[in-house]
Amino acid sequence: MRPGSELTVILHQTRSPDNLGAVCRIMANFDFQRLVLSEPITRDFAGAERLAVKSDHVLKALTVAPTLGEAVQDCVYVVGSTSRTQVVGRSALTPEEAARRLAEESKRGRVGLLFGGEQRGLSDEDLTHCADVLVIPTSDVQPSMNLAQSASVLLYLCHRQGVEPSGPPAEEPGARLGTLGALSKRMRETMLAADFLNRQAPDHVLHELEQTLMRSRLTQREAELWLNAFKHLGRAVTPGTSRE
Repeated sequence: MRPGSELTVILHQTRSPDNLGAVCRIMANFDFQRLVLSEPITRDFAGAERLAVKSDHVLKALTVAPTLGEAVQDCVYVVGSTSRTQVVGRSALTPEEAARRLAEESKRGRVGLLFGGEQRGLSDEDLTHCADVLVIPTSDVQPSMNLAQSASVLLYLCHRQGVEPSGPPAEEPGARLGTLGALSKRMRETMLAADFLNRQAPDHVLHELEQTLMRSRLTQREAELWLNAFKHLGRAVTPGTSRE
């Protein structure tokens, strides 16, 4: 991917203004510019300036999203960084594999690199917003990396990956995660009404279906068709519902 082109760096529940400033500096090091804070614990942007050396343009241009779903909604592909070597239902990518996947998926639209907060990282629920997860291999003596350290490793690899993904750009833009999120919500409502999902624990099966949709690499038009189809199905199984 071109440095700074389609990559969005997403920091979820970041607590430390020092880490925020350091990530801004690392982004500037490698010419990445798009930063989104998801549910930030800190809003001490003035405090972040201390470590955001020559990267005020990144810090001042960042956007804040109240939820992780809203933070990733414009992306067609997101990979989440975790220190956990075991994530249910997932095979973790290496950092190099993740950088290559981000470059390839950037042909379809905006892509995201997601980092969790300093205290708890990314939960299983958080990772449902990611098509893939990655793990940076570290020593057993100290398996945990600081947020800024992780960002430096991964953004360097993304920068080194190249100026452009191989092959021509996609003919049609990929499905935005915001559209897939709306589709997931509509699927949940419809499948609950049709007694397909277990009302006591619907999320397990629903998350499996969501991952299938992410892996299928739908175009935006295809995702909108699926969404419209489930709107009609929903009205069929729950007569009298709104046509909105």
